[in-house]
Amino acid sequence: MAYKTVIYSKKDHIALIIINRPGEGNAVDGLMSQELDEVCARIRQDNDVYAAVITGAGDAFCTDGKDEPGRPAAAIAGIDRPVIAAINGDALGEGLEIALSCDIRLASNKARLGLPQIARGSTPRDGGTQRLPRIVGRGKALELLLTADIINATEALEIGLVSKVVPPEALEKETQKLAETIAAKGPIALRYLKEAVNKGLDMTLEQGLRLEADLYFMLHTTADRTEGIKAFREKREPKFRGE
Repeated sequence: MAYKTVIYSKKDHIALIIINRPGEGNAVDGLMSQELDEVCARIRQDNDVYAAVITGAGDAFCTDGKDEPGRPAAAIAGIDRPVIAAINGDALGEGLEIALSCDIRLASNKARLGLPQIARGSTPRDGGTQRLPRIVGRGKALELLLTADIINATEALEIGLVSKVVPPEALEKETQKLAETIAAKGPIALRYLKEAVNKGLDMTLEQGLRLEADLYFMLHTTADRTEGIKAFREKREPKFRGE
């Protein structure tokens, strides 16, 4: 399926989403929001996808649009596979909310990040007020939100907003390397692990431990778990099939 504002491809169990409105700073509009919804649903339904990467075309990752279209960050957060944001440039407003909805964030040292909505009398509406404090802590999140400050990649690394900063020319390679490392693992285990962490954050420790145990025992009923044990004993790389 061809899209107008998004480029989608898949190779070696890794899905790649490229936000493709470079002439507008990859600003979110209604069509992009709709197409991102469709792509995310496509990934969720494709058992051959083990991990996903999202990045922007040109010099920007993604920025705010003029209207308030959909909730693309919520759609990306709903992907039950590990998702990596390769922040190649500005991630502002809705763009940062999209990055926050990913599981891991790598950034170019040219990137700028911020949620400046309050400067125009608005507030984040796609998870920014909830995901940012869970990642960087309440105090720092409120500082960024209330001041509308835009920070550079180095500052983002210092507060834990991104996990790695690299030169622009190295971002694609670093992201691909990380995606391949993740996709080499058992796909069912990857999904269960993401579920355990994400749901556990909203539970008490006792509830989270029960969820972890339940998913662990469910994993033992899969063919992938058997293959993993067999490969370990035979000292070879496992061949997971998502079954």
